[in-house]
Amino acid sequence: MRDCCKIYQVFRQMPISRKLPPKRVALLIETTRTYTRDILAGVRRYVARYGPWSTFIEIGDFESEPPVWLHNWDGDGILTRTFTPKMAEVIRKTGLPAIELRSPKLCPDLPFYGMNNHQMGLMVADHFINRGYRKFAAYTLDIEPFFRERINNFTRTLEDRGYDCDCLPSKEDHHSDDWEENQTRLVDWLLKLPNPVGIYAANDQLGVRLLDACQRAGLTVPEDVAVVGTENEESLCEFATPTLTSVAFNGHEVGYRAAEALDRQMSEGIRPEREMLSEPPGIVVRESSDDLVIEDFLVRDAIKLIRSRALDGTNINDICGWLNVSRSTLERRMKLVLNRTPKFELMRVRFKEVERLLRETDLTIEAISEQTGFAHCQYLQTLFKQRYSMTPGEFRKAPR
Repeated sequence: MRDCCKIYQVFRQMPISRKLPPKRVALLIETTRTYTRDILAGVRRYVARYGPWSTFIEIGDFESEPPVWLHNWDGDGILTRTFTPKMAEVIRKTGLPAIELRSPKLCPDLPFYGMNNHQMGLMVADHFINRGYRKFAAYTLDIEPFFRERINNFTRTLEDRGYDCDCLPSKEDHHSDDWEENQTRLVDWLLKLPNPVGIYAANDQLGVRLLDACQRAGLTVPEDVAVVGTENEESLCEFATPTLTSVAFNGHEVGYRAAEALDRQMSEGIRPEREMLSEPPGIVVRESSDDLVIEDFLVRDAIKLIRSRALDGTNINDICGWLNVSRSTLERRMKLVLNRTPKFELMRVRFKEVERLLRETDLTIEAISEQTGFAHCQYLQTLFKQRYSMTPGEFRKAPR
């Protein structure tokens, strides 16, 4: 009993452990892009592991006015993607630890965490060269340093390897008439370029404009013009026709490491390194550059016909008739250039559309067979089972 009293007295003398309140962090990060949503996911992953934080987050793009509450906010830290001088000034006046995630241009005194834009140009140059392209162009944007960094390293890499690059600066659209004028200007430029040509767009918006201009100009993608964008904004890349190849960003890593650095600064007063750059994880290859350069004109014309007519029931004999060439000659030339037969290419195009319709629509198998050039529904189902080791219905239900 006496020992118990001693233990009780010791505990009475010990200071009561109080849990520290969570740090209050403002996340001034727009949520309109795939990259920025990935940044928030990276921040969330850090907070789930080392938090909690009390986060002040407001849905918006922050290209107009700073949030009203920020002017007199007494939080602990800020993660920001700053778009305007006014926002930069409000952040500066808070005097709080902050990390910039967009560009050091407006907040030069803040640590900057972002993507390595220099590396992107090298990656895109390699992507085109490895696919056989020897003519190059770039659709540029001059409003931010990071746009210039991407394009400059692309053109510099090409120059170092002995290639020229034709550049066209984009123009802003303030009215609907500007859009048409700019697209006409883009069409004129495209028609003057030698093809096949690989074009690098400073961002995905410009990449989509390029694809629209190619369609207007009657240029096929990627046979005449291959296009690569930047940022891998999925809503744009997947919506485009054809779908847009793009350089991917590593928003998860940027968000996680920025949160880690801010936490250290808030907790220990250790200012993070001036700049941290994440390497792009790679290029997401889609239809706009998913091919090799074809120098054999017969094969190139055959591929164009197959891809434009495959879904209307055209067969290989039709293609040979239009090209005035024997089937054996066409098969021999395609095998030599592409290592695949005309029929293989025809079926590849058809089944690519079958996949899309199964995933994105509720059309019956009968309707899909009609829309993809198959004479009979049963024939489609038989070939599909051979190709995918499952029925069309099972494919539709399977996780993507």
